[in-house]
Amino acid sequence: MGERKDARNEEFQSFMIGRWPRLMRTAFLLTGEQHAAEDLVQSTLEQVFAAWRKVGSADDPEAYVRRVMINAHARRHRRKLKEFLAPKDDSGLVREVPDTGDRIAQADDRSALLEALAQLPPRQREAVVLRYWEDLTETQAARAMGCSAGTVKSNAAKGIAKLRAIPGLADMATQGGRN
Repeated sequence: MGERKDARNEEFQSFMIGRWPRLMRTAFLLTGEQHAAEDLVQSTLEQVFAAWRKVGSADDPEAYVRRVMINAHARRHRRKLKEFLAPKDDSGLVREVPDTGDRIAQADDRSALLEALAQLPPRQREAVVLRYWEDLTETQAARAMGCSAGTVKSNAAKGIAKLRAIPGLADMATQGGRN
């Protein structure tokens, strides 16, 4: 019995270590604050650990964890906790280090992008983050958000349209070029 528990703990630890950077990036884009992102990921992983036997045997454990995180974020938002994507004094915060090849890292003005993202309503922000930063399919994003693929399409389209309407972002996209 103890060996199975140890193996399950090691499996969870391996999963957590391998997914931590990506979960942190998603949480940061959803919450806008490093500390809030860390809290979100940690509380998500606490829930997941408690149910690891079920989660670890799921077809796609990462999708399951992402769904738990989206739900936890939505619950916090419903409680009217204030979110900030661009804190006024963020000098003491540790900066997120983007993955190599990350489109966000290629932006000339990352803070402008985060401020623009902060202007989106939460569901549009979730759809944009999951579809374009996490590169999920509409079906995967719908599962993570707990809605239909059509709702994801609609929210992502509205979010992208709002982002495109911001002059500085449109200039960054055209000046940066596409690979």
